Amino acid sequence: MTQRDRDRLVVLRKAQKYLITQKQAAGELGICERQVRRLIARINDAGDQAVIHGLRGRPSNRRLSDEVRSKALAILSQEVYRGFGPTLASEYLARRHKLTIGREALRQLMIEGGLWRAQKQKIEAVHEWRQRKHSRGEMVQWDTSEHDWLEGRGEKLYLIAMIDDATSEMTARFVRHDSTVENLRLLRTYLERYGRPVAFYTDKASLFQTTEKRLRDRPDVRTDPADLPPTQIGRALRELGITWIAAHSPQAKGRVERSFGTAQDRLVKGLRVAGAKTLEQANEFLEREFLPWWNQHLVVMPANPTDAHRPLEESHDLDASLSLVDTRQVASDYTIRFERRIYQIAREDVRAGMRGASVRVETRLDGSLAVRFQDRYLSIRECLPAVKTAPPAREPARKRKTPRPSEAARQAQNALFRSGSLPLWIAASIDRTRLADS
Repeated sequence: MTQRDRDRLVVLRKAQKYLITQKQAAGELGICERQVRRLIARINDAGDQAVIHGLRGRPSNRRLSDEVRSKALAILSQEVYRGFGPTLASEYLARRHKLTIGREALRQLMIEGGLWRAQKQKIEAVHEWRQRKHSRGEMVQWDTSEHDWLEGRGEKLYLIAMIDDATSEMTARFVRHDSTVENLRLLRTYLERYGRPVAFYTDKASLFQTTEKRLRDRPDVRTDPADLPPTQIGRALRELGITWIAAHSPQAKGRVERSFGTAQDRLVKGLRVAGAKTLEQANEFLEREFLPWWNQHLVVMPANPTDAHRPLEESHDLDASLSLVDTRQVASDYTIRFERRIYQIAREDVRAGMRGASVRVETRLDGSLAVRFQDRYLSIRECLPAVKTAPPAREPARKRKTPRPSEAARQAQNALFRSGSLPLWIAASIDRTRLADS
């Protein structure tokens, strides 16, 4: 008998002895007078044990059978379900193995089986969150997550995600590189699906903001951000009439940051169960399983049901805006140089004032090239490089045969270098004095 049961028994004994009225006893116990009369009658028949509920100590009729408990633990003990929490494990058991177990019941079962450790909640400093935007499409948070999404089963992937600030609706895709082209492709998908939002909220990465460069001799001199040229994504947003807002810290765009925490838990485990090893398989699971689950269970209703997305007008050319744009100068022969190649402008597209003027060169997302002068696109063709012809081969010069010297020449040469009979110093030492008798 617990202390609560003893306190109830004291009040009921007072009512039984008419020390207090049944109405007063009902007020103290928080029950009706009719229940008080029932309990007093049971005390008269069974004694003090009447305050103890008759089902206490008996197994629940909704208790899981030993067979179901053993089967669930055997499934969750597999390597593919390593690290699954009770909520995620309950969903996978119901969908893949037809075992419907409540989340809290499965939590207790996993704790008993050593598959889950109960954690005490930590009391952290209270952070006052920024209120959500009122309408869908009023602001969209945009970021990229670098993580081992395939757990070493395949190549390294990045997850680019866009989350609506008012509803938490997500649009995402896996890419091989966090590049301007891949971000522009996801931006095109978003614009074609929902329209133009009012603003995008991102960090200050070099994809969205031009990095400021300072002189070494003047490090304190700062450049006005308005004077810096926009990045390719910044230019595209300007052309589409979309505001870009920079976040000063990761906590400022916490909605998309927290979504990455959820994805790095549930999405990684889902990719493991699905056996995804390639980029295509990862994106297929993302589009077929994860994003529908996210947009069904984690999306909230906006404060204002009005959609702030604006439609794409005829003046909005996505192929032109969502491309890599450069500027080149037209040469005197109506050619332009781009990426170490020479392109000739078609004769029928030549206009007055084009020579020496600047043209806009657009490298589209599909790899094609478009050149625009003012408001008109030009037809161009690549000029093949001139083939250098090798000079004609010269015949090797014939070697002149040196005539062999004649016998007379040989003898004269030998006589020239032939030494005398006596050396000069010996000939000089000979006494050639004539005597009288000689």
